[in-house]
Amino acid sequence: MTNDSPPPRDAERGPLTATLQIGRRDTAKTVRISDSRRMWGKIGGWVLRIVVVLIILDIVSKFLTADAMKWDTVWFYLFNQKVLNGVVLTLVLTAVAMILGCLIGLILALMKISRSLLLNVAADAYIWIFRGTPLLVQLLFWYNLASFLPSLSIGIPFGPQFLEVDTNSVITSMVAAMLGLGLNEGAYMSEIIRAGIQSVDHGQSEAAAALGMSRRRAMSRVVLPQAMRVIVPPTGNQVISMLKGTSLVSIIAISELLYTVQVIYARTFETIPLLVVACIWYLFLTSVLSVGQHYIEKYYAKGASRTAPDTYLTKLRKLMSRTGHSSYVPRKEPVA
Repeated sequence: MTNDSPPPRDAERGPLTATLQIGRRDTAKTVRISDSRRMWGKIGGWVLRIVVVLIILDIVSKFLTADAMKWDTVWFYLFNQKVLNGVVLTLVLTAVAMILGCLIGLILALMKISRSLLLNVAADAYIWIFRGTPLLVQLLFWYNLASFLPSLSIGIPFGPQFLEVDTNSVITSMVAAMLGLGLNEGAYMSEIIRAGIQSVDHGQSEAAAALGMSRRRAMSRVVLPQAMRVIVPPTGNQVISMLKGTSLVSIIAISELLYTVQVIYARTFETIPLLVVACIWYLFLTSVLSVGQHYIEKYYAKGASRTAPDTYLTKLRKLMSRTGHSSYVPRKEPVA
């Protein structure tokens, strides 16, 4: 080839132009491959949905048509007065234990983030004991406290006592249940509240101090309201867990929901229907608490980038709005 011969056509365009030219040639093929993958992905998604629905329907049908399931007995005892009294007592135990647990948790969280070594050690010791031992063991311990301490007294250590009462008259079954549930919950709530407080940027405390606020006022007016966005979701989970955890107090003969149905089926020998009654009430109560948790999260998420999760009703509306309109958007050709 002589020097007077013209350069190759691709050499005139340069490497970038040649690459772009190749990309334009394969555009139709790439679009076809993408459309094919998208179609098979949709088919696979619908097949998976159908399989899941069939499995759920099979489980439900076996549960509803079982010979041991006596639905007339379930409906008879579902609104029985004794069962309703057990439901009310379950709610009372849950509320008292969570209030006590939140108060103890807040105090322990402030102790752990303080600069005092003594307060840090005391808070860690409390959490270590109550979070490291089973809740059932703690309930039995408080219920049998009289065998360890026949009397409770207040006075000077190793000295005279000013007030002394009989343990059995103070630590009743109900008090033992509240102490066991509340003190145990305080250990978990302390870590939740501490995590929420430490999630707030330190600049917020500095800004409050610059405005002349005391540390206590800054904590109550600035830090804690912002920490609620982090505290509320796990606290809602703890409330639901506490509602179910109240069933453990049946071991100390507290007539909550589970103990009530146990007494009934011990007399009638209809174990499965009575347990289904308890499950229905637990599911109903946890569902109500979950809805309340959603709206509390939504309230405290105002002004933050994180938003509360959508409810199933909202998700269904979004799904219907997407399927009701065409998702095809014509591509605009670039102007030459």
